[in-house]
Amino acid sequence: MANLKELRNRITSVSSTMQITSAMKMVSAAKLNKAQSAITAMRPYADKLTELLQNLSAALDNDNASAYAEQREVNKVLVVAIASNRGLAGAFNTNIIKAVRDIYTNQYAGKQVDFITIGKKVNDIVTKSHKVVVNHSSLYDDLTFANVADIATDIMDRFTKGDYDKVLVVYNKFKNAASQIVTTEQFLPIVPMASKDANANVDYIFEPSKEEIVEQLIPKMLKMQLYKGIRDSFASEHGARMTAMHKATDNATELRDSLKLSYNKARQASITNEILEIVGGAEALNG
Repeated sequence: MANLKELRNRITSVSSTMQITSAMKMVSAAKLNKAQSAITAMRPYADKLTELLQNLSAALDNDNASAYAEQREVNKVLVVAIASNRGLAGAFNTNIIKAVRDIYTNQYAGKQVDFITIGKKVNDIVTKSHKVVVNHSSLYDDLTFANVADIATDIMDRFTKGDYDKVLVVYNKFKNAASQIVTTEQFLPIVPMASKDANANVDYIFEPSKEEIVEQLIPKMLKMQLYKGIRDSFASEHGARMTAMHKATDNATELRDSLKLSYNKARQASITNEILEIVGGAEALNG
């Protein structure tokens, strides 16, 4: 059994760690509340806009189809991997790295797979084995729609120039504070709505023209889709960190209580031994 000094030092260390994890939990909880409100308010609009554009794209003739809907033989793939700049968030970053590895080892093995990374954690891993076109980890310092729109514009330009045949976005979709869903979405080319869908037969009135409306709305929709993915990931990060720090605090509390019990037992044993020595010495003198 460890001596009393070692136990006191361990109790102090665990208590300090518990204070840190508890503070991180409260900070993440405050940030999560704001991030959750933002993604909850945005998601219905983004989903409806995506559905509308898919319907319109499907209704266009092949001759008038958008450049963003052009289907090509897939030889070059661009993956937008969205993670975080910091750790201590459970399996948040690890799940993204696993999904990314599955893309280039299984789904598109033998193809050219390049990356645009958002988040230092995924960038550090991907750069070891693949080409990172650009790293946007500093985006989290000022996460605004305007900054995300610039990234989306760059991705769209690379696709229309033929640099890549398909663009995928990998991120954690926010479900609740304790649950995040690893999601891989096809960003480009646009996937038309399945004709069997009931909404695909909606009869729209176009003004000025179907083609012009689609060409103006598609870039906005793609920017919104990327912004939604990053916002989803941002909320998921704080949810995952809050949950991880909550569990860490609980574990530290249990460990501290266990150490205190061991300390009290050791202290009581030491006191008992001292009493026995005193009594034994007194009896020897009276002997």
